[in-house]
Amino acid sequence: MSSNTGNTLLALLTGAAIGAGIGILYAPEKGDVTRKKIQKNAKKTQKELEKQLKKTTSQLSTKADKARVDFESKLEDTLSSMSYKADDILVALEAKLEELREKNAKLQKDGIVNKIESKVAKATK
Repeated sequence: MSSNTGNTLLALLTGAAIGAGIGILYAPEKGDVTRKKIQKNAKKTQKELEKQLKKTTSQLSTKADKARVDFESKLEDTLSSMSYKADDILVALEAKLEELREKNAKLQKDGIVNKIESKVAKATK
């Protein structure tokens, strides 16, 4: 039930109670009878309002529970998606690291070969 519906129902009940009270006050009855009718209508209206309050509270609680479950589900999906993306990034970084290690090893090997060739060239001169 939306907030507007609850407000409308509350307004109708309040209007009915006020209307009944005014009607009873203008009725040509004794004061005791009039007071009993007012008290009876007030209790009836109070019970109806309490019933509506319980119903609205229950509905709000149900909606809050549903919203919490939806949020937790979306959070779980988001975390799962982020986990997969993080794994993809780690795989890409590991591949790049391996590529850099291979290049470094080749550069070191080329450097050693160049040094040896340089020493050999000096020695054969």
